[in-house]
Amino acid sequence: MTETVDSTRFGELEVPGEALIDFPEGMIGVGGRRYALLEREESGAFRWLQETGDPDLALPVTDPFQFFPDYEVVLADEEAARIGVTDPAAAQVLVVVRADEDPGQVSANLLAPILVAAGVGHQVMNEASWAPLREPLLSGGRARACSDAA
Repeated sequence: MTETVDSTRFGELEVPGEALIDFPEGMIGVGGRRYALLEREESGAFRWLQETGDPDLALPVTDPFQFFPDYEVVLADEEAARIGVTDPAAAQVLVVVRADEDPGQVSANLLAPILVAAGVGHQVMNEASWAPLREPLLSGGRARACSDAA
């Protein structure tokens, strides 16, 4: 079943049911509890979470593993139990992208990834030792961070 979603960025969209994600606790720092995951380019690295009830609210997201192959999501037992995801590998992982006119300043929020399983999403706090709030996407930040620690 599809749902019509209005977006100031993309216009009126017909969204398939499997692209709809419910966020029972919402998203950190923004409103909304139901989003559509939109792919604007089939082979593109970036997608959008468009809030279904707020045409103005759309967040760019990406699969962090495309940019940071060694990235990991570590959850406290209490957090895993709260969201019902005991194995982060069993969920789709997305991170919010912070856009900037300067491509060198485009960054990903690796500290608060989004886990999606069975149409339900949760933004969680990552307890991995390397999970910055704003990691540049285009500078090879993970390699730099590892070499700085050596």
